[in-house]
Amino acid sequence: MSDLELSFTVHRGSETTPINFTPTDLVVAGWTGRDAAERDKHIAELEALGVARPASTPIFYRASARRLTTDERIQVCGSDSSGEAEFILLADHGRLLVGTASDHTDRKVETYNVTVSKQMCDKPMAVALWDFEDVADHWDRLILRAHAWIDGNRVLYQEGSVNRLLPPLELISTYTGGERHLPDGTAMLSGTLAVEGGIRPAARFEFELEDPVLDRRIGHGYDIETLPNRG
Repeated sequence: MSDLELSFTVHRGSETTPINFTPTDLVVAGWTGRDAAERDKHIAELEALGVARPASTPIFYRASARRLTTDERIQVCGSDSSGEAEFILLADHGRLLVGTASDHTDRKVETYNVTVSKQMCDKPMAVALWDFEDVADHWDRLILRAHAWIDGNRVLYQEGSVNRLLPPLELISTYTGGERHLPDGTAMLSGTLAVEGGIRPAARFEFELEDPVLDRRIGHGYDIETLPNRG
């Protein structure tokens, strides 16, 4: 159980509503690509770093709900972590909200235990959310995008349509065993897209979810402070 309370603004149509959300459970979905070739590409990216193939696809990891944050800076141990642009689902009082987040992960730890690696780093997310009902009818038109600051340069790190990932209701029903809704207080990260140029650390990570149909986007950026790893 988490006593963390996060503040968001929900955008629905032309209306904006502030909410406070207390996450009780954090679910990190992995290997959620709809296309087997695309999914295998991401698996191969991680295998190149020494990460074993998953026992099943998709797979759902659990992490502390307190890892969710809207801060603009996180601290990590050593230089072996990196971000991942994802959409995130929040179950709040019977409604499903959509946002965007980064599944920042320790890649060195990931080589020997993926579950532990998910627990190692904070998961930054944007403070703006959309009502899922507003985007459900054109979901596959949404675009995920990330830029990373590497060696002083801002480079495109990830970009692609969410139609490359399992859609929200399918993710939810797979996780719950058939139910098409999440328990209130649950936050679920979606899994991610393949990376441009390979997985690598950055000094800053910026990510966004774009809705070209309604001509809007939500996003967030955060600096990564590297703490010394003394062993």
